[in-house]
Amino acid sequence: MKRLNVVELKNSLGDVLNRAEYQGERIIVHRRGKDSAAIISIEDLRLFERLLENAEDRIDSEAARVALAESDERIPYEQFRRREGLSDEPKPKRRRSTTGAGTKAV
Repeated sequence: MKRLNVVELKNSLGDVLNRAEYQGERIIVHRRGKDSAAIISIEDLRLFERLLENAEDRIDSEAARVALAESDERIPYEQFRRREGLSDEPKPKRRRSTTGAGTKAV
């Protein structure tokens, strides 16, 4: 993986973007000797986002399993909705104004 400082990146940005986009090269950008960013292809970004979402889902599922194992207390969904002030009633429909925009009253 290639490393560039900010000045090198600025001087060769078009080339760097082409290498990332067409060759799949991953470039690390560093500033003052410290890695600060990476340039990757959009395909790599989409793959990373899918992998991250899958990992987060696994972590959430495991946390839910642990929480369920910690307590035998269960609350029926309807009771939860009442406790939280949620209603099963449909929201009333809003009436539309009879004088809409651009309509002149006579």
